[in-house]
Amino acid sequence: MFYDKTTLTNGLDIVSEHIPGVRSITLGIWFRVGSRDEQKNQLGLSHFMEHMMFKGTDLRSALDISMAFDSMGAVLNAFTSKEYTCYYASILDEHLDAAVEILADMLQHSQFAPDAIKTEREVVIEEIARYEDEPSDHVGDIFTEAMFPSDQLGRSVLGTRQTVGAFEHESCAAYLSRHYHAGNAVMVAAGNVDHEALVALAERFFATLPGGTANTRGAVLDADRQLLTFEQKDTEQAHLLYGMPGIPLGDVDRFAGHLMDTALGGPMSSRLFQEVREKRGLAYAVYAATSPYIRASQFFVYVGTRPSNLREVLGVLRSEIALLLDSGVGAEELTRVQEYTVGHLVLSAESTRDHMLRLGSNAVQDLEILSLDENIERYRAVSQSDIERVAERVLSAEPTVAVISPLDRAELEAALADA
Repeated sequence: MFYDKTTLTNGLDIVSEHIPGVRSITLGIWFRVGSRDEQKNQLGLSHFMEHMMFKGTDLRSALDISMAFDSMGAVLNAFTSKEYTCYYASILDEHLDAAVEILADMLQHSQFAPDAIKTEREVVIEEIARYEDEPSDHVGDIFTEAMFPSDQLGRSVLGTRQTVGAFEHESCAAYLSRHYHAGNAVMVAAGNVDHEALVALAERFFATLPGGTANTRGAVLDADRQLLTFEQKDTEQAHLLYGMPGIPLGDVDRFAGHLMDTALGGPMSSRLFQEVREKRGLAYAVYAATSPYIRASQFFVYVGTRPSNLREVLGVLRSEIALLLDSGVGAEELTRVQEYTVGHLVLSAESTRDHMLRLGSNAVQDLEILSLDENIERYRAVSQSDIERVAERVLSAEPTVAVISPLDRAELEAALADA
């Protein structure tokens, strides 16, 4: 096995991968908590907690934390998704002890001081405003809400102005107690790391982290998903997402699904790039992708085009999807998307950070952890019939359409009817 794993007595999992020939380590502390775990009055709290962990502990101010990592020449960051939160640092191997100690302090002893909360509420509200001013990003939120209208997966990771504006010290402290425990966490490191030394550091600095039960993910019912959602806004482009339920995390068809996405709307040789951009000049940005979750997923195509082109773009999307359903992919096309995917997979695995992210995202979601070579083997094993099966499984469903544009409902419904 290319990685090592140990579980402490309190339930904290330690996963590491030694990478020969490097002098760096990327260390990540992952928690199984994201916007999928929030109640209605907590929308955005997982992301807000990520911000607050950098704002000072009983031992260190926010500036002390920043200066400590700057003094190591480190990169310190964090991110929140719908299903997990990760805090990580890329460091020289000689600074591993210090990095573990400071991260442990941040994650167990943050003060959530009222003044810091007040300031950070305004910062996150500005982040929400900036996001909403980017329709190419914001259309993803309204699409996801239409796909999962009755589930927390449909809510924005950032939350709302109203919920974020109400967060207080008690909100953060209660959320910490509920979700930030050893049974809900994984420590991951990749690079010039010795596993036993890492375990010893975890026992030293995280042994007092209370145990608990990991958050679980229930099935998501999409029977009530909406087929059309939109925001009317004075934009130069119509920002369109067109999609349907996709292939969930860990599904046996995920490799074939990714290759299908790539053939349809991946690189410059992909079908939609050629038809929408190169041949017709209808868009600058067009791509297909899948956002997979545990026991849920969404496949989508994004296009940014002038409102007057929306009807034609929809017609091209439907035509290309129908063609893929009818004829599948050719042998040459399959080989091309396989090698494109393998090449990008190898290139993206050239840093300790990418190794840590791959390890951590799989470990924290209790998924199979494959080596680079095993991933390559799975992609190259996909057949034309596999693509045909996945296309039928995904693309035959009735689509959900989300649009941000100057067009009203009647104009959008007419474009959909005529496409």
